[in-house]
Amino acid sequence: MERIVRKLIEEGKTISAMESCTGGGLANAITNIPDASKVLFGSNVTYSNDEKIMAGVPSEVIEKYTVYSQEVARRMAYHASLNHNSDYGVGITGKLNKADENNPYGDDNIVYVSVYDRGNNSFFDKRIEVEHDNRIDNKQQVIDETEELLYEILYEKKKGASK
Repeated sequence: MERIVRKLIEEGKTISAMESCTGGGLANAITNIPDASKVLFGSNVTYSNDEKIMAGVPSEVIEKYTVYSQEVARRMAYHASLNHNSDYGVGITGKLNKADENNPYGDDNIVYVSVYDRGNNSFFDKRIEVEHDNRIDNKQQVIDETEELLYEILYEKKKGASK
């Protein structure tokens, strides 16, 4: 994560997150790096649907696509950026190793990540199939693959899909 923080500092950019299944793991990984306070403006763990809605995700989007969808990850990323006035917002939602009785729809062991680039008003999306039989390793896999996506965006200037 150090190269992500360093690149954000170098470019004078900021980042925020709205995480569900990773439980703040991405924000934790960022704050483990010295000078992270220069780039991380805020982060929310929105584990329940109600928390996502209070943070700005439209309930209609959750109802139409399910809480475990790329569309919800996009809304999470967008509102993370908007709520914390950051250049990049990251949204993460999905199921890890366990059915969710509160949200019975959506694919098991699939996580959706979206990064919103406010400067270009575009999204970078990733669908991750978690491969481990325990939550801790699956959370780490998602954090690692999100870091890879951020690397592609920041270093390789990957083009995103517009809003």
